[in-house]
Amino acid sequence: MRISAIILSFNSEAHIERCLLSLIAGLNGTAEPDEIWVIDNGSIDRTPTILRRFEEDFPRVMRVIYHTYNLGTTISRNLALRRATGRYLMVMDSDVIELPRKTIDTLIEFLGMDRTCGIAVPRLIYPDGRFQLSTDVFPTIPRKLQRFFRLRAIEAVVGQTTPPSEIGSVDYAISALWLLRRDVLERVGVFDERIFYSPEDVDYCLRVWKAGLRVVYVPSVHAVHDAREISRGFKRPRFTVSHAQGLLYLFAKHRYGLSRKRLYRRIGRYEHE
Repeated sequence: MRISAIILSFNSEAHIERCLLSLIAGLNGTAEPDEIWVIDNGSIDRTPTILRRFEEDFPRVMRVIYHTYNLGTTISRNLALRRATGRYLMVMDSDVIELPRKTIDTLIEFLGMDRTCGIAVPRLIYPDGRFQLSTDVFPTIPRKLQRFFRLRAIEAVVGQTTPPSEIGSVDYAISALWLLRRDVLERVGVFDERIFYSPEDVDYCLRVWKAGLRVVYVPSVHAVHDAREISRGFKRPRFTVSHAQGLLYLFAKHRYGLSRKRLYRRIGRYEHE
């Protein structure tokens, strides 16, 4: 296989159809086959019905794993990662509703040219075209509080000051849309299953840096991400609490919390502080 796309779904009836149609259109037209793994985490809406229809309509590419309850983001993704056969692995969320073929081709081309790149990510935008803060410095307690309470204000400022086509290394990227080579997975491993929901993406990017590779932002291409942000605010307290627990685990595991200076020194990344 060329690409194995791995998508999580959980009560995703509002997005999953657009997500899959856009992805299938973006993958079509290549000489090599691709595969799409969807892991449904016990959806109780129409998501399973939609997925079964896609299995019938696109049997060549669709592989679906159904669960009766929510296993979280790490165990679920790992189930598919261990079965995936692609040379390139695409980790994405079901609320990525527009993924142009140019974006996929450009990220693959970049990964092929630069072997120091562990994960390549595009610019993410909201459905109304606004800039989305999908990359950031490694979180500290002060930075997480900023993102929790002032994310929209931060996005407005960063969106106006970020060069639209400047490729560069970033500390981490949210796992809404990643592309990586298989050798990176073999080198870094799968997601840490001691994290249930978040910040599994930060942890994985940190491990990529510790492996001597980079996380690279390629803003010349984009995808539309209708972010649900279920851990922000207090409307879904279970996910908010899970996110907080994951952060505490992350800080303990990587031995930092209030400042990232020592962390940068340990991974050989100095340009921020």
